[in-house]
Amino acid sequence: MGYLDSSTITVDAILTKKGRELLARNDGSFKVTQFALGDDEIDYTMFNENHPNGSQYAGEAIENMSLIEAIPDGNHIMRHKLITLDRGTSVIPFIDVGINIIKLAIGGTYALTPKTLNYNGVTTGLAEPNGYNYTIADRRLVSRFTGTGNQQPKARMAQPYSTTAVGESVSGNSLSVTGISATSLFGSNTKLLTTLTIEGRNTGARLTIPLEVSKTVAITTAAASDATPSESI
Repeated sequence: MGYLDSSTITVDAILTKKGRELLARNDGSFKVTQFALGDDEIDYTMFNENHPNGSQYAGEAIENMSLIEAIPDGNHIMRHKLITLDRGTSVIPFIDVGINIIKLAIGGTYALTPKTLNYNGVTTGLAEPNGYNYTIADRRLVSRFTGTGNQQPKARMAQPYSTTAVGESVSGNSLSVTGISATSLFGSNTKLLTTLTIEGRNTGARLTIPLEVSKTVAITTAAASDATPSESI
């Protein structure tokens, strides 16, 4: 990871193989239709309302901060996306799925239905009208990864899966995920780990939880602690 020269306006992008193919055609088929904004690099504690040169310089230190160059790893960049909320919103919505970790056995299935707390002023949580995006960091670990209700076209799909981890995104009101049935990826490991990121399509609220596929244990816990396990379906 490196830093960009903040003295000039720079657009730093990493294209997928398909994106490079479209760009190389030079026929207008390469088009950016969606984008997101984030502020991962910003340290807001540097905002100085008592700047000796006056309040107009309060954000000078922030404006002069260096930007991080683009990297294709969602675990380390764009983790703090900017969102637009209704005027008058006083609390930030956040997602709850009732568990801290998903544990799957070989071939075990788990279904979850998120809700967003503080959405439209409801502190106990509501389902977002447009549903949620679900992104698994390593699609090789599950044989089934399906959103149900309010589905949108898949953001990424790559099969067959190779020895390299490939992420995949689906959408819907709920998610059903099934662990792999083969043991070839495990090697000498008794379990494999990845992450599941859930993003509200209305609020932009995000939640990332670990997903574990066990070679021998068939449990799904309600917490990452020593909670009493129950058999997965």
